This record gives sequence, C-alpha cells and structure tokens, in this order.
Amino acid sequence: MTGSAPQRPRFGANYTPTSGWFHHWLDFDLDAVRADLDSVAALGLDHVRVFPLWPLFQPNRTLIRPRAVEQLAALVDAAGERGLDVAVDGLQGHLSSFDFLPSWTRTWHRRNLFTDPDVVDGQAAYLRTLAAALRGRPNFLGMTVGNEINQFSGDPHPDPDRITPGQADAWLRRMLAACEQGAPGRLHLHASYDAAWYLDDHPFTPWHSARIGAATAVHSWVFNGTAQRYGAASTATAQHAAYLVELAKAWADDPARPVWLQEVGAPAPHITAEDAARFTAATVAAVLDCPGLWGVTWWCSHDVDRTLADFPELEYGLGLLTTDRAVKPAGARLAEAVAEARNGWQPPRPRTTAVVVATGDEVAAPKRSVCGPGGAVFEAFMRLTEAGARPTTVLAERAEDRAHLAARGITEVVHPHDVRSL
Repeated sequence: MTGSAPQRPRFGANYTPTSGWFHHWLDFDLDAVRADLDSVAALGLDHVRVFPLWPLFQPNRTLIRPRAVEQLAALVDAAGERGLDVAVDGLQGHLSSFDFLPSWTRTWHRRNLFTDPDVVDGQAAYLRTLAAALRGRPNFLGMTVGNEINQFSGDPHPDPDRITPGQADAWLRRMLAACEQGAPGRLHLHASYDAAWYLDDHPFTPWHSARIGAATAVHSWVFNGTAQRYGAASTATAQHAAYLVELAKAWADDPARPVWLQEVGAPAPHITAEDAARFTAATVAAVLDCPGLWGVTWWCSHDVDRTLADFPELEYGLGLLTTDRAVKPAGARLAEAVAEARNGWQPPRPRTTAVVVATGDEVAAPKRSVCGPGGAVFEAFMRLTEAGARPTTVLAERAEDRAHLAARGITEVVHPHDVRSL
C-alpha cells in the first residue's frame, strides 16, 4: 500500500437494532431492519458494522444455522439497497458489558477459546462460512474476527482464557486466514479494546493490531480514565481518538497502513447529553487531521431500549438516533461533519513531530502503560498538541531509522521527558 493515493475517509455507524437490540436475530424482522437502515442512511453515512451473535449462529460446534446466515445476507442486501456497505463481526464475544459465547465453550464444556484445537476449528469454520455467504455481494466490506474478543484473554475479565502473545498471534492468523478463504481480497481484520495498547503484559499487543490483518482497528472510549483524569472539555478527551490513530502508526510496518477508528462514542456521564454534539465535532475534527485514516464508525446507530434490563447506564444513550429513529444532537452534528468532509476534504499534511514510544520490546510491549492516560507518552502527545503541534509517535527502536522517519514525513523526534520540561 505504500505510495497509494490518500483515500477520502469513510463514515459509518455500528448498527444497534431498535427492536430487541442484538437479540433481534431471535425474532428477525427485515422490515424493522430496513427502517433502521433508512434512518442511518439519512445521516449521510456510507457503511454499517453489524453483529451476528455467535451463540445464535453457531449454537453447536458443528451446526452453523443456515437460516441465520440467510438473515445476515438479507440484512447486507437491505443495506446495499440504501447505499450502505457492511462490515461483519464474527466472534463478538463481548458487547455492551455482556459476554456472548456458545455453550460448547463454557461450564461443562469449558475449553480455551484461543488454543483448544476443536474450538479453533469450529471458529474458523464459522468465520469462513459467513465470509463465503457474503463474498458475492459488492457492498460487503469484510469480516472483523470479533468485537474486542481480546478481553477474554486476561485481566480484568472474571474468567479469562489465559494465553501468551505467541498464542494470540497464531490464533489471529488462523482466524483471518479463514476469513480470506471465505471471501478473498476483502477488508478482513481484528479489533481489540484498548488493553492491547495500554495494559502491561496483556497477551494481545500493539504489534498484533498493527501487523496482522488488512488494517489497524482502534476503539476509543474516554471512560477509560481519560475523561475522569483530564475532564470532559480537555484536550486529552477531545484528542483521545486521534491519539490512538497516531499511536497505532508506531508499530505499523507499512507507513501507509490504514487505521480504522472502528468504535468511538460519547459515554455519559463522562460526556453529558448536552455536551455530546460538541464532543462529537471535536473528536471527528481531530481524527480527520490524521493521515491514513480509513474511516470513523460511531458507536452506535440507535439507543438501547430502556425496557431491556441490566445494561450499564452509559450504554442506553450512546445512539446517534433514538429508538424511535429520531436524530439526536450528536447524530445531527456527525451528519454535518460528514457533509463538510465530503465537500471540502483535503488529505492531511504529514505529522512531522514524533513522540518516542519505549515499551521495553516492540513485539511484546511489556511496558505499554506509558501509552495510557497518565503515561509519559500520552501526556507528551497532549502537551505538544496544546502547544500547537500535530504530533505522531515512533517506536524507540526506529527513532534513528532515517528511512522509516522519511517515509512517514517525520522531521523531529522528541522524548517524553523532554516534553515534560517544556
């Protein structure tokens, strides 16, 4: 991909059905789906990311329900009729505080999700089946292996399937190979929550995110300590998504590797309902100033119906639209940003100042907490931004690699301790 022309960023939403949330697969109503997708398309968005619940689609290791796959295909077709491309998550694992794992991996059948040969064979067959069913549809973007499934691999999950970084690497490559076998040449990737970037010794690493798959996915949630530590109106909170996009580039082998902001939202009470539109505008403006951005996919399309119980409070109001499909202030502001970007988008200039990222080892990154909120790299990036710079990041192992720096347009390298002394 090196040397390819910059592409205009994509704008989309993670599709949360208004009727039954992701449980809608149990009572699939294509007319309701069509109405939801009409309201998404009306915002000017160009894609959705959808979530077939793994236990419902593959309730037994050797049973992938044909009717469920047909319903997924019908959803993809309905989206295409409305000008929307579709990215499909396979092994969600975790959504909005709930775990979704099939019974053949739990309790009496407890087996490691990442290393048990039978489980891995079943997962690969499932991903390959979904991809193959959609391969002929022009609006099918590709598969994401799963939604933040890295959270099952270690703390703070209450019942983790512990693995090593090497085992995580092998599992990811096996899963993505299955996606590629099912639908060659599509945008197949994997997605981790920010423990991969910020949590020391987490088995899914920045290296995995930036080196495996067709693009790097980042999920930006300011309830991770950013908004609490720095404040809702702070530079750090407004720039958190852009920071993750630029942090991802430190580990990429290809300077032109695309980065997909695959999840970002305005969580209450950290971002109040009255402040959501401002936060949306600030976040989008910041990430659009990042070279190599594949796109922005907002979490989420529609609110969660309050008749559904036991969600954390913040999950109910994250939608761009209400459960009645009315546009909320954040949705209106995102629609404005989309229109503005399409009418006047210009490729961002290279970010010429790079903060050095030293995590002890570029592959395992045992000291990656320096990158998280309160860490030296994080704070140096934000201080430079407040001073008017447009920083990026570079690994300590590459900080003197002139060819690498030149390929990324970096002309100045700064260490975090030097920024603190400014």
